[in-house]
Amino acid sequence: MSPRIPRIAIAALAGAVLAACSTTPPPPPAPTIDPVAAVTAIRASGGAASTELDVQPIRDPQVDDLREDAERFEKAGQYAQAAQALDHALQLNPDDPALLQERAEAALLEKDLAGAERFARQGIERGSKVGPLCRRHWETIAQVRQARAVPVEVPGDSVADARRERDACTVAAPVRY
Repeated sequence: MSPRIPRIAIAALAGAVLAACSTTPPPPPAPTIDPVAAVTAIRASGGAASTELDVQPIRDPQVDDLREDAERFEKAGQYAQAAQALDHALQLNPDDPALLQERAEAALLEKDLAGAERFARQGIERGSKVGPLCRRHWETIAQVRQARAVPVEVPGDSVADARRERDACTVAAPVRY
């Protein structure tokens, strides 16, 4: 045996030991959110002033019973059942921005951050870009971003950006003579 072989073996062994000593970074912490407080803040952001333009979507009477069921389930703390009732309502009327917002809030109550943001964005796409419902959509997105364990580094995706969009939803009503 040549004297080089033990040195190579020792170097390989030392490399393996050093590699075993390195630590992997800990996983990011789980998102923390108080879903009831978040939904309360979202709904508060949707209060309409008498001087504000408030575009109301036409309500579909077929889904009103399901909405009422969802509201009862939510009050009882049965968030999964509330979400199911709203999912059924969305099968009947998938383009209702108010219903999409209600579903976003139900997702948030279940701590489904991705679902909450997805439903809020769908509501933005299908709804009015002004008024209380618009503010609720954007406040939902702000609450989701705030709850994320790792902040998003993409420009335009901050909590402050979502809140600016929310504030832009407030438009004065036209002057009536």
